[in-house]
Amino acid sequence: MILRVTPSTLSGEISAPPSKSLSARFIAAALLADSPSMIHGISESDDTTSALEMAAVLGAEIELGKEAIRITPTAGGIPRPRAQELNAGESGLAARMFAPIAALANSTILLTGKGTLLSRPIDMVTDGLQKLGVTCTSARTLPVEIEGPLAGGEIHLDGSVSSQFLTGLLLALPYAEKDSKVTVKGITSRPYIDMTLEVLRTFDLDYTHETSEGLDVFHIPSSQTGRGGNFNIDGDWSAAATLLVLGALCAQPDLEVTGIRGDFTQADSSIKGALLFAGYHILGTDEGLSIKKKRPRAFNLDLTNAPDLFPVLAALACFSNKPSRLSGAHRLVGKESDRASVLISEFAKAGITIERDKDDLIVHPGKTKACRINPHGDHRIVMAAAILGCAGGAEVEILNAECVAKSYPTFFDDLASIGGIVEEVK
Repeated sequence: MILRVTPSTLSGEISAPPSKSLSARFIAAALLADSPSMIHGISESDDTTSALEMAAVLGAEIELGKEAIRITPTAGGIPRPRAQELNAGESGLAARMFAPIAALANSTILLTGKGTLLSRPIDMVTDGLQKLGVTCTSARTLPVEIEGPLAGGEIHLDGSVSSQFLTGLLLALPYAEKDSKVTVKGITSRPYIDMTLEVLRTFDLDYTHETSEGLDVFHIPSSQTGRGGNFNIDGDWSAAATLLVLGALCAQPDLEVTGIRGDFTQADSSIKGALLFAGYHILGTDEGLSIKKKRPRAFNLDLTNAPDLFPVLAALACFSNKPSRLSGAHRLVGKESDRASVLISEFAKAGITIERDKDDLIVHPGKTKACRINPHGDHRIVMAAAILGCAGGAEVEILNAECVAKSYPTFFDDLASIGGIVEEVK
């Protein structure tokens, strides 16, 4: 599907969708709990659908309601696979998080995926599981065969590449037969690990966490029992970041983004600070945040712990008066696309120059021109391209725009509801 986004004036109120990162963690934790869980306001993203399907394959009973889903776990908190294949779809989080959870079972399962996930690295998962006694086929990418059980023990991890496998270990190891000690060097995306630890506490799972000399050490007691319950999913700050940037560039008189007041840590809530650096005044409301249109000033930000903000902040920087610098570009490798390269090549079609300087992306502002952008299957590039179309001086066509459903399936409907001019190109 090709969608055309035309320069637009936005206004009104829009609610951010539920967090897909939080939804996936709650689904995984509910699979292993001692009693059923009701999860209210769960994300409708493709990644969440993949997590639900994986939980079902691992033995959970899933009941879908209009306002909530009910997850009835397997007895004893140990997965009992209903099939020999576990498919993560295109979700990197689901693949890396559910791998150690699947390894709790005393059985063999083939972990696989679809689309771009099949080319994304998985060796940090297989290497880590092997250190904990799990038998894995040695492969850099999916599919891989995993044979448990995950017994627990001691492991040292390099946390500089991804936090998603560590999330899976933290969720799985409380159910292992032996106490575990996980030592991690150089954790990136620390807010995502904070979110995982908050989910552990929500399900009454015990751990201790120490930090010293650049190392994070987690002590996890064995043979625990998680507690199910009634839970609500917070709004998604990753989606809210896109909506707030749209408001910053297009809102007259203002745009209010609601549904983002919650209890769990989210890395992309740092969009608030980013917008302050760009010269915006953000007004807190009873339900969320309100922002008005103005020209951003140039900004320099380190996005190492919030790499998903690169595309939307690159789009914001296009409309500044001077170049902006975004640091932490090494975190863009292994995403749905080679995200730094795609930003450089696709924004160039719109007349915007982005240059790579070691670990930085430097965005040179300019007048946008009509173009057709290929997001390379990356949902965040789709939303960044929509920002260029709304805020620039010319329409932008977006190829394969439907891949936005990976995280925000109602994005274009929501954009149209606040005044965005969106039409399908036949």
